[in-house]
Amino acid sequence: MNTKRLISAVAAGLAVAGLAFAGPAQAKVEGDTIILGSAISFTGKYSTNGIHAKNGYDIGVAKINSMGGVKVGGKSYKLKIQYYDDESTPLRTAQLLERLVNQDGVKYFLGPYSSATTKAAAPIIEKYKVPMIEAEGASRSLFNKGYKYLFAVLSTSEQYLASSIGLAAEIAEKNGKKPSEVKIAMAFENDPFSLDVRAGVLEDAKKYGMKVVIDDKMPRDLNDISSTLTKVKALKPDLLLLSGHSKGAATGARQIKEMKIDVPMIALTHCEAAKITTKFGASTNDFLCPTQWAPTLTYKDKYFGTAADYDKEFKKTFDGYKNVPYQSAQATASVLVWKDAFERANSLDPEKVRDAIAATDMETFYGGIKFAPEGNNIAKPMVLRQIQNGEYNVVAPSKWASHPVNWPRKAQ
Repeated sequence: MNTKRLISAVAAGLAVAGLAFAGPAQAKVEGDTIILGSAISFTGKYSTNGIHAKNGYDIGVAKINSMGGVKVGGKSYKLKIQYYDDESTPLRTAQLLERLVNQDGVKYFLGPYSSATTKAAAPIIEKYKVPMIEAEGASRSLFNKGYKYLFAVLSTSEQYLASSIGLAAEIAEKNGKKPSEVKIAMAFENDPFSLDVRAGVLEDAKKYGMKVVIDDKMPRDLNDISSTLTKVKALKPDLLLLSGHSKGAATGARQIKEMKIDVPMIALTHCEAAKITTKFGASTNDFLCPTQWAPTLTYKDKYFGTAADYDKEFKKTFDGYKNVPYQSAQATASVLVWKDAFERANSLDPEKVRDAIAATDMETFYGGIKFAPEGNNIAKPMVLRQIQNGEYNVVAPSKWASHPVNWPRKAQ
């Protein structure tokens, strides 16, 4: 299904869902179907990734249902997701979760898209003691509040661009320079995720004594970072870092091309999700892109097979994807955790299922999943990919690298 048709279908579904608010409360289990709930972004600035996440959730549910569903207490259940559009607004996320619990009777949740909306969701699920397995809120601040019902399958956000600092240091030393001579320019969205990415960068830059020469915030609408890029032209940093979800990535890639920005190393988050290679072509070559997952990694499971198998099945199922965003892959992984937890708990009681989620220790096509007491996944690393002739190739850490890194970047 292409994106335009999907958005139309979502809008129609949401209109029907809106009518349901006035109807009878929906049970958390309807006959042989377990209902999972999600308030997620189909409109607003996070809508691109909200759609990617929904696709990931949906293919996970379809796969589980096609393989016999979820077995609890000697009975087989199918999974179904009830969605609402949070419009990329944290307040709306919280309101919709209240509705899902109080009016729809849903007791099991998949996460929204973004750290900001997940931050709004966390107090609600704690209040009602309903577990949430989330795949799109990476801010480490989600995991230092003592939440007991929030579990995340993804690596936390301070890790996203930190690996580019280590790579810059390694390249400097190979070229006879000290890592402390590396100059960094960066611009980040003013949201929990990107500010945590920034914190991780600063921590690692400090280890090497690197100097940050530009440290800007992106505008709220993420439409224009030309003021930052003008400074980049003047100060000539060795490394440019950008983080502003899909919209920020698209803006950055577009204006780097338009302004002919020439920096030896450029790294930005959300490359695949923003489809920058499709939109901006060869000008994105040699960009570095952190990822939670890649199809070349050696992960596999009994549901989708290898990471490469998942990549093929996803592209076959959904039109328009040259590269499968990691946001979709991790969304699918969170659905697999729900199946595993229901079956180990052998119960539909939210508390027993919550305890089973906390004890998760499994391998998936997306990577290992094991939760720390704080709820974050401690079994899977981030990797860094580089766009090389339009393809995303893993270049760091060296353990996972499929290709050598291209340096310096050749400006197009």
